[in-house]
Amino acid sequence: MPVAAFSVDPETLRKFKLWFKIYGVILILLGAASIILPGIATLATTITVGWLLIAGGIFGLISVFQAGTGSPGFWWNLLTAIVCVLAGGVLLFNPIAGVLTLTIILAAYLLATGVTKGFMAFHYRSAIPKAWGWMLFSALVDIALGAIIIAGLPGSAVWVLGLLVGINLLFTGVALITAALYCESANTPPETSAAKA
Repeated sequence: MPVAAFSVDPETLRKFKLWFKIYGVILILLGAASIILPGIATLATTITVGWLLIAGGIFGLISVFQAGTGSPGFWWNLLTAIVCVLAGGVLLFNPIAGVLTLTIILAAYLLATGVTKGFMAFHYRSAIPKAWGWMLFSALVDIALGAIIIAGLPGSAVWVLGLLVGINLLFTGVALITAALYCESANTPPETSAAKA
């Protein structure tokens, strides 16, 4: 998800800055669409998670049986794979019923990623001084959104999932584009700076 975009070093951002910009634009467009149509975005998120759980469960079952009953943790892995398939099936057959659960999961996700991005922002403070503030701002937005979700449960769960996912994607896209724009100038090699002086 979006937080993964920040788990790269400044050199990678500089080397692949065009692709990070494209990724940021895509996130902004998806975020804007989710904000405009939060109900549809909520339903789409629920269905997507359902399919991902089913796919993960199926791959888990294949891996478990290929490893054999003698492999360590066979029964636990088998149970986990079955639960994934069943949970995904429930979300697909009754996505509205799964909205509340996914809303709670989203709140936990936003709080966790907000804290993570906050630490990453301070880590990048010296490497990309003109962009770390945007990363920190994005982290604070994530934490605020997680708190809003928890405060609004359960009545707002139907629309808040899509809306907050959209806001998260929008600000993550902005932060990523800003980081890519400033990373090259912020990481000019010392010898180049000395030569210019």
